[in-house]
Amino acid sequence: MRPQAGFSPHISELGAGPTRVLALHCTLAFGGAWGGVAKALGAGVTLVAPDMPSHGQSADWDAVSDFSDTVYDASLQAMAHVDPKGGPIDIIGHSFGAATALRIAARHPDRVRSLMLFEPVFFAVARADDPDSLSAQETHAAPFFEAMQRGDMAEGARAFNRMWSGSGGWEKLPERAQQAMIRAIHVVPDTHDFLYEDTAGLLAPGLLKAVKAPAILMRGEHALPAIVSTNAGLARRLGNGSEVVLSGAGHMGPISHAAQVAEHIKGLLAEG
Repeated sequence: MRPQAGFSPHISELGAGPTRVLALHCTLAFGGAWGGVAKALGAGVTLVAPDMPSHGQSADWDAVSDFSDTVYDASLQAMAHVDPKGGPIDIIGHSFGAATALRIAARHPDRVRSLMLFEPVFFAVARADDPDSLSAQETHAAPFFEAMQRGDMAEGARAFNRMWSGSGGWEKLPERAQQAMIRAIHVVPDTHDFLYEDTAGLLAPGLLKAVKAPAILMRGEHALPAIVSTNAGLARRLGNGSEVVLSGAGHMGPISHAAQVAEHIKGLLAEG
């Protein structure tokens, strides 16, 4: 593990309730993207939401350290803001944030009270269980990788946004949001080995089965095939995992369907 030396994330707190939850955002977003979910959760909950490097108000990634390790280390730091005493906590994550939450649960199962993962992009599972779905994913992602190989960060951000948010979404974004995504896009290629090759070793025999905290693997009705395979595979591997499909939603469900996501989180908090 080689995180960025000296990196400490900017951390937002959304809400002011006594139940404190770690909330890990998706790539090209920021901690405040959980605002809709926080509002729907109501007065009893506070979401502790760190910004990843090169995202939100956090400092930029140094492009030398392993980005996934840096995010993992920063998320561990943020756990101390959830519970300074180091007890078990509730964790929610979206996309890359969900993959990081899974990594925390696998390596520190005693620190996790409950786990909600919305479409984790931990595609090493799809590679193991359903290689055809991963091949389709790579075709889907080709315009993004082509833009990045050309060094065209603006087109890379546009292609990445379209890949996960659907066509037409980029043009509707305010320029400030577009510029924030362009700023962050350089981190994405460095996540490949963690997400596709499982360099963190999360699929080691029995590791995920040892995570006994209640875990929901949530996805949108319109999820890509590799996401469907990944969610199903993780639900089977985790010690107490179950699947939920959100009607009408796509990959950005925590933003587009915040109220529905919040209802499932409420149920999980009551169960954990």
